[in-house]
Amino acid sequence: MKSDDRIKEEVREKYSDIATGKTGSIKGSSGSCSCGGKSEVIDISLRYADSDLASVPEGADLGLGCGTPTAYAGIMDGMTVLDLGSGAGVDCFIASRYVGKNGRVIGVDMTPEMIRKANENKAKVHAANVDFRMGEIESLPVESGTVDRVISNCVINLVPDKEKAFSEIYRVLKPGGSFSVSDIVVDGAITEEERQDASLWAGCVSGAVAKDEYIGIIGKLGFREVRIISERKTDYELKSGGGVLSITVTGSK
Repeated sequence: MKSDDRIKEEVREKYSDIATGKTGSIKGSSGSCSCGGKSEVIDISLRYADSDLASVPEGADLGLGCGTPTAYAGIMDGMTVLDLGSGAGVDCFIASRYVGKNGRVIGVDMTPEMIRKANENKAKVHAANVDFRMGEIESLPVESGTVDRVISNCVINLVPDKEKAFSEIYRVLKPGGSFSVSDIVVDGAITEEERQDASLWAGCVSGAVAKDEYIGIIGKLGFREVRIISERKTDYELKSGGGVLSITVTGSK
């Protein structure tokens, strides 16, 4: 079985290739996910509102998400928003429009090439209220109790230790703060072969856990009002016959 460090390195390599243009998006231009170069395609596309896209510079949307978490986050002027796995910055730039000049948005990503690309995109729109930081979700470079909203778009499924990831979300949130996370979960069992497939990890399948397990992790950490507010079944089928779901979950501290 691969170690957590090896899984992270393989995922980092693949997303580095996407950021630098060595390979196309794992998820196609429509937002669908073509896993492992196979013919099966996971359709997880969900269009952003035109008003939100107006604040996004060209090159920031790499088609790597599975939802629109900002739409459910209740972001308001003056807030501090943290985006986990911020990539080239699409959700950060959308959030920056809502927090205004009095707020700020922090994007955290573990891939240096993504941070570089995000900062290039930031310069295009002079987004002074956006700050991109290098780091991992299980050990966020953010002070405790300083964030009003946490968002994430199809990234926590890539994290080996999901309990640690949500523990970090709880740590950085202010009392009364909340999260809005879009992610991939499964309805059924993932085979060991699928678990060890690096392409399927990077393609958001191998690292996914069962929906009930995912919600259970969040609930036992003390979050309140945990709800699945959006759920869509994808076209991809696991070898066991199970399905893959795209969900958006919210909760508060």
